[in-house]
Amino acid sequence: MGLGSEVKTSSFKSDFLEKCSGCAVLDGGFATELERHGADLNDPLWSAKCLVSSHLVRRVHLDYLDAGANIIITASYQATIQGFGAKGFSKEEAKPLVRKSVEIAIEAREIYYDKCTKGSWAFVDTGKPSRHPVLVAASVGSYEAYLADGSEYSGNYGDAVTLETLKDFHRERVQILANSGADLIAFVTTPNKLEAKAYAELLEEEAIDIPAWFTFASKDGINVVSGDSIFECASIANACKQVVAVGINCTPPRFIQGLISSIRKVTSKPIVIYPNSGETYDGQSKQWIPSSGQVDEEFADIVIDKWREAGASLFGGCYRTTPNTITAISKALSNKLVFCS
Repeated sequence: MGLGSEVKTSSFKSDFLEKCSGCAVLDGGFATELERHGADLNDPLWSAKCLVSSHLVRRVHLDYLDAGANIIITASYQATIQGFGAKGFSKEEAKPLVRKSVEIAIEAREIYYDKCTKGSWAFVDTGKPSRHPVLVAASVGSYEAYLADGSEYSGNYGDAVTLETLKDFHRERVQILANSGADLIAFVTTPNKLEAKAYAELLEEEAIDIPAWFTFASKDGINVVSGDSIFECASIANACKQVVAVGINCTPPRFIQGLISSIRKVTSKPIVIYPNSGETYDGQSKQWIPSSGQVDEEFADIVIDKWREAGASLFGGCYRTTPNTITAISKALSNKLVFCS
């Protein structure tokens, strides 16, 4: 790990994680909550469709902040220039929509802060009022996520997709998000080491100066969904100086503990985990295949304790999890924060 990486990671730990008593809470399934509020997401843009009319996006961010989230992830997972272009938006129309994903999250944070200043929360171990730290993470989905065909769950892009293809695809969106006011960039549901390498090179080439994290998806608890080794993928993230955390998302909870242990072997950076509900997504039918257990039962106190002991320090939920999940995680972590009601 280079010196630059050590400095940036140390700053993230001291400036944010320590203020959250060592562990932070992320939000949960964004599309799940949008649909609960009545959004029809049967669209190639998925949750990014709601950026055109932003009131539901803001509401979902507030739902998760009220549930206890320290980090809210923007609705930019499929908000690509190419994706908006396929829906008839010009590039000049698409760029503000990508930026808007961060602006809405920042606005939601300010609304939440304003509400909390009228409430009664603080770091109770000091007895002094203190603002509950909240970061805005700009989400970047994988190359073929915008096609909405489930490709990000296989990572099989074919020989025609090269390292340069991936960098060119992501470059403009990453530039916009990096200059939008976000606190960090979250590269999520990364399916293979090629895309992880593309992200790392892109961050370096564009001299992106805000922190980032890479999270990978796994179907077997050993490799990422493409079959690439989690060790190799986590090593690429670890070597990138802009990356301050490495982890797992969109993965069944039963695989999380083993994956945390595997990642810890190749990095000392904070580990971020936000599993899905344990259900399986069928990209062809665009349906989730139910698991045998209930969503929130997967996040019982004993499970969170095991993940924390294994080395994770940032916890949340991904697809099909809800604000109830986040509240359960927050309670299980027993943060020394009293949240406003």
